[in-house]
Amino acid sequence: MNVRAIFIDMDGTLLTASNNISKRNLEAIYMLQNQGVKVFLATGRHYEVTAPYHKEIGLQTPMICLNGASIHDAETGKAIQMKTVQVNEERFHQLTAEHAFNVMIHTANGLYCKEINEEIDYWTKVGQIPPRYIGDLRQANYQDVLKYSVRTGAPIPELSTLFKKEAEVINWNDGFELLAPNVSKWSAIKSLLRTLRISPNEVVAIGDGPNDIEMLRHVGTGVAMGNASEEVKKAADFVTGHHENDGLAEFIEGYLQIPYKSYVI
Repeated sequence: MNVRAIFIDMDGTLLTASNNISKRNLEAIYMLQNQGVKVFLATGRHYEVTAPYHKEIGLQTPMICLNGASIHDAETGKAIQMKTVQVNEERFHQLTAEHAFNVMIHTANGLYCKEINEEIDYWTKVGQIPPRYIGDLRQANYQDVLKYSVRTGAPIPELSTLFKKEAEVINWNDGFELLAPNVSKWSAIKSLLRTLRISPNEVVAIGDGPNDIEMLRHVGTGVAMGNASEEVKKAADFVTGHHENDGLAEFIEGYLQIPYKSYVI
């Protein structure tokens, strides 16, 4: 394959369930870089909990965060692109406050949330920055929203559909997310490819979630993880192994023909 760039999702793709990068995945990425392939992270995470892994790998490429709502400079971390979303706040909070949902609002200035959970505790530990506000979000003073995340505990498309005229909706098994219209990992990738003068045909993208579907469909080679849903797999050109079994490295070694060879880093 003539590959000049690869965009890698983090959770369920690069990382194990314990939020680690396996040695085999790390070595496969190093081999790609040694062959001149540009490696990017494209994640739903915010910058603070993306940057430590970006640093661990030693990447020098911009980070696509919050499903494409922001792109961050590799060296400074400064947002070089941000796409804010606007919904009817009164209506949003009325609909979500009627249920025992946790709501997380990612803004240009940090995270606002209804309540703390295990996920937010992990973000605080890794990113070293706690939420700016915890409590009734109707009383919070925030602006420049990049992503709304509603944790319902189960799919609830009848609620998320109500926001389709205002925002880009991503449905998950445990809730949904809202972005600015037409914002996705793919929209951010397109922006970077124009700057780098790389054709989408020379690009690989690999992921496992509904937020990865657009990029898998539009790059030259889309790769779904073995742990992905059938919907995600149908959007891809290839399906590789499970993220707990180094599916990322499996694809790099097999389809990009870079052999696995353990060596001291």
